[in-house]
Amino acid sequence: MTTETKKARGRPRVFDPDEALDKALQIFWNRGYEGASLAELTETLGVNKPSLYAAFGNKEELFMKALSKYVQGPAAFVREIVNEPTAHAVAKRFLYQAAEFLTQSSHPKGCMIVQGALSGGESAEMIKSVLMEYRAGYEKLLTQRFEQAKADGDLPSDANPAALAKYLAMLHQGMSVQATSGASEEELKTVADLALSVWPKA
Repeated sequence: MTTETKKARGRPRVFDPDEALDKALQIFWNRGYEGASLAELTETLGVNKPSLYAAFGNKEELFMKALSKYVQGPAAFVREIVNEPTAHAVAKRFLYQAAEFLTQSSHPKGCMIVQGALSGGESAEMIKSVLMEYRAGYEKLLTQRFEQAKADGDLPSDANPAALAKYLAMLHQGMSVQATSGASEEELKTVADLALSVWPKA
């Protein structure tokens, strides 16, 4: 064994914050805020508690950083769909991409924002509140898009943009729960087609 080999083996592994945050995201996505223990986080990230706190702050701050990465990365498509040319196209892409995203094998099933807001004790109230705000933000984005569609004559004059946004949000949340229970992409798209069959026409 050469001296260089010995040095390479003995050299401590450099801590990569981005890689660590990716791992933390997977844990929180899979287990939720309360379900992710500090023991599992430190073991998976390969750091001790002092190092974890030094790099990310406390568990709550780590979750918020992971959530921001989730929203800007895997779930970014939600903010892009409003650019579709019609309200029906927005709804179809939203549901179809959700069906694909929620069931992918490359990451935990379901939506991190939906799953994390379903339950939680007093210690997670702030986290639950933040997740609910994210969900409300997506609904507002859809509502504004459908208001524009109504003004453009793309939706009938008696259409309710807020109700349509809520309709899609409720479908998405249900699809997320179904995905974590084993529903396939094909099954979720079948439900999406049924939902789209009653979409209001101008």
